[in-house]
Amino acid sequence: MSEMQVLTRPLWTSGEVALATGGKASDNFSVAGVAYDSREVGPGDLFVALKGEQSDGHKFVEQAFTKGAAGVLVSEPVDGPHILVEDTTAALYALAAESRARMGGIVIGVTGSAGKTGTKEALFAALNRCSLGYAHRSLKSYNNHVGVPLSLTRMAEDTQYGVLEMGMNHTGELSELTRLVRPHIVIITTIAPAHAGFFNSVEDIADAKGEICEGLEPGGVAILPFDSPHYARLRAKAEKHTDQIITFGLNEGADVRALDHIRAPNGGSLVTAQVGDRKLVYTLAETGLHWVSNSLAVLAATYAAHGDLASAGLALAELEGMAGRGKRHRIATPDGGTALLIDESYNANPASMAATIGELGQEKASRRLVVLGAMKELGDTSDGYHTDLATPLAAAKIDYAFTVGVEIRILGEKLATGLEGPADFAHGNSVEEAIALVRANLRDGDALLVKGSNSVGLSKLVAALVGERA
Repeated sequence: MSEMQVLTRPLWTSGEVALATGGKASDNFSVAGVAYDSREVGPGDLFVALKGEQSDGHKFVEQAFTKGAAGVLVSEPVDGPHILVEDTTAALYALAAESRARMGGIVIGVTGSAGKTGTKEALFAALNRCSLGYAHRSLKSYNNHVGVPLSLTRMAEDTQYGVLEMGMNHTGELSELTRLVRPHIVIITTIAPAHAGFFNSVEDIADAKGEICEGLEPGGVAILPFDSPHYARLRAKAEKHTDQIITFGLNEGADVRALDHIRAPNGGSLVTAQVGDRKLVYTLAETGLHWVSNSLAVLAATYAAHGDLASAGLALAELEGMAGRGKRHRIATPDGGTALLIDESYNANPASMAATIGELGQEKASRRLVVLGAMKELGDTSDGYHTDLATPLAAAKIDYAFTVGVEIRILGEKLATGLEGPADFAHGNSVEEAIALVRANLRDGDALLVKGSNSVGLSKLVAALVGERA
């Protein structure tokens, strides 16, 4: 359920779920939420027992009831309130389609190689403010073939704005998801070599991201990154599905453009933007040029959705950093001082790595340190993209670099030549080694960036330094 939104009726009744899925309800019951991970079940939820290659959700039905599930969606008879269907995955999709069909508001789909989760969260904050709590968005980064339908099923019938994040790592995936979501507005944040191991070129990635336009409702709007070198390619794809295109960017010619942006004294940015025939001056809580770009996409979508731009500006000023995506912490150092920790541990690709390293270079600090985890799914291009990080490290005048993971070890070989990048560096094969290295070297006044692909597990390092349990 979206923050601030109070359901005026149950999210689903057992009869509605049975009708949508072609199943049979054992009892009359109602649910307030939907979950497929038994660890995330809350009181009143419907637990969907999915069957996968590695696990079977039916083994966790009892645990779901213990945690307060009001009922379960199953393909095998169980004790307790349930809806029995032939296939729980197909039933999840059917329930998602019914949720989309009954919702009369505006649906926005968000994709991109980077920035999609942050943009989704910022847009939700903007639209939730101006709708007085009647906005909904994807949970966490649930943007795949399971996460997207789940997010749809959790959308209340009286939702005014639904913001759905969609991701992909192969051709055709977004095509399927966008036809389920049927967005009125789509946003493509940026194109970068994420998941490059599954594609022959970045152009192919752009084509795959452009698939999001295929599901646009009639009269829908495509919001595209004007500054992208792949803009023309994206526009050509969008024009096959709509004649309503809004561009955003920093360069002259963008429909929604940052006329001016300066770094704010306490972090973030002060931005003057042109949105149609209006100028908007707003404070952006998040730090970095990439966030200026994200905020322009948010304004473009708010404008296209007939939302309130002033409310959007206020929401952008109040954004809180997300764990793993730029959240800032003040942490204790072994010498009795404090240091700044910037948590970008959730994900990484070559473009986002370079951008966040560059932002670290703007921080006022005694020293600037990085912990960089390996970037995954880059295929044959992996070595080159990892060694190329020496250039932004040098430009940002990074004092110390720690690397973690097999794929990024080659960056250390580049740094060892002394031709580019910091002279001080170290490599660890595990997060535990990285924790020990950082603790041994961190000093008062330092600024530390932690960034890598999620599978590297650098969130454990962040938790250890912040003093929280991972």
